[in-house]
Amino acid sequence: RATEEPIGTPILRMSNLQADGWDFTDLKYVQLTDKELTRWRLERGDIVFNRTNSKELVGKCEVFDREGTWVFASYLMRLRVDRKQAEPEFVAAFLNAHAGRLQINRESRQIIGMSNINAEEIRTLRVPLPKLPKQRELLAALDAARAARRRKLEEAEALLGGLDSFALEALGLALPPPHDPNKPFAVRLRQLRGRRLDPPAYTPFPIPSNPRGVPIKPLATVAAIDSHTAPPQTSDTAIVPYVGLPECDLNDVREVASRTYKEARGRSIAHVGDILFARIEPSVFNKKYVFVEHLGDHEYAYLSTEFYAVRAHGNEDDQKYLYAMFQSAFVYNQVRGKTTGSSGRRRIDPEMFASLLIPWPDGSVRKKIAAEVSRRRDATRLLREDAAQLWDAAKRRFEDALLGPDK
Repeated sequence: RATEEPIGTPILRMSNLQADGWDFTDLKYVQLTDKELTRWRLERGDIVFNRTNSKELVGKCEVFDREGTWVFASYLMRLRVDRKQAEPEFVAAFLNAHAGRLQINRESRQIIGMSNINAEEIRTLRVPLPKLPKQRELLAALDAARAARRRKLEEAEALLGGLDSFALEALGLALPPPHDPNKPFAVRLRQLRGRRLDPPAYTPFPIPSNPRGVPIKPLATVAAIDSHTAPPQTSDTAIVPYVGLPECDLNDVREVASRTYKEARGRSIAHVGDILFARIEPSVFNKKYVFVEHLGDHEYAYLSTEFYAVRAHGNEDDQKYLYAMFQSAFVYNQVRGKTTGSSGRRRIDPEMFASLLIPWPDGSVRKKIAAEVSRRRDATRLLREDAAQLWDAAKRRFEDALLGPDK
């Protein structure tokens, strides 16, 4: 069983394999025998391929390039190419491009809402192979476009990251420096309640300086949590829209997956405008608090149990204000180290989440901060759209150079 404790070998999972890159922030580890390590070990240059998922996500792949010993989960697949004929980055780039996706969609099979492709079907995929120098030339152009795309995405992240200081300044709140993590502490046994016996779990929330006397309220008094109800389906095998951690980036729902009603029944649901607050480590520590701006053609989507869905009681401005508070150190310092549960699956429990303290100034201040949220998110959206267009154009040029513009 995989755990978050760094004991054993790191294992790559579906959530680590992102579109056009890796995300190593949420790692788990497994203890394996030498025989199992030999079978599942990854080498630099291996292509890791998602063999089962929703139709939109099955087939996404990326080249593994990390040092050390790593293995991969069974719903992924390892492809190892003949380096005398092909660069692995070239093969992965083609499989992720339009022509590669067409073949994957044709070969994959749909079973109860999930698509699957096996090793034999993957072997039938056809990849154009120019000489190695040409492959490297095409990859160099893709790498330049990827770097430009990354710069735009980093600029977008910086815009949203700056919300914290703007909001706290507008509120007149000043946070004290964090407590020394090595400072001794005392705790009674009856206080443990399954918490870890380590300083971060018991360090008190540093009380901010509040010269303006801004009211501070528990989250449950200013917002509804997991309050939506989805209409029942007529069949357990009906396909319903679904959003989990892999379908989100740090700020929005990237794509909507599919699940059967049997798998999703009883889950919370989200509508456009909701805030999704990740409740599991380390997503909490990466501030994965998602403002849902689109769900494709869906009215709602079922949620992974790793999210709380939150909606402020007031108007749209209040919801945007609440999003700014979730992005702030004021909230982050309350949840940091306060997750509970087993070492491999620590979460923010519902009681703790509902009791989070939220500054709640008068409406004019909330409106001012909400306007800044809108401004920054609009600018972020344009940067992300530019980045996506830049990358799509680069992939089209890549395919045109291989197959011709009239492919």
